Amino acid sequence: MALYEHVFLARQDLSQQQVDALVEQFKGVIEAGGGKVGRTENWGVKSLAYRIKKNRKAYFTLMDLDAPAESVKEMERQMSLSEDILRFLTIRVDEHEQGPSAMMQRRDDRSDRGPRRRDQDEDRPRRARTEEAAE
Repeated sequence: MALYEHVFLARQDLSQQQVDALVEQFKGVIEAGGGKVGRTENWGVKSLAYRIKKNRKAYFTLMDLDAPAESVKEMERQMSLSEDILRFLTIRVDEHEQGPSAMMQRRDDRSDRGPRRRDQDEDRPRRARTEEAAE
C-alpha cells in the first residue's frame, strides 16, 4: 500500500459536526478498501485566494492515508460528487511527517524559515525614497 497526504476544502456554511461527519464518511471509504487513515488535522476556516463555487472561505482538513490506489480513487470519486466539497488534492509521499503539520505549527515555531529580513529602505521615510527614484 502507498502513503498519501490528502487535503480537502469543505463549504464554509457547514457546521464543525458536519465536517467531522464528512471525515468519518471518507475514513469509512478508505477502511472499506483495505486502507488506514492516520493523522487527521482540522485546519479550520480559512480565506480562499479566489472564489470557488461562490465561496470566499472554506474548512481545510488534512488526512494521512495508508491505502491502495483503488480506495483513494473511490474516495476522490465520492468527493467529486459531493456538493459540500469544494476542492481536494491527494499527494503520494514517501513517508508521513511526524508531529503537527506546517499549518498547525505556531508562526514562531517555524525555525526552518530563517530570520526575517527587513528592507534597507524601510527605515527611511517614503517621501525620501520616491524622490531618489525620480532622480
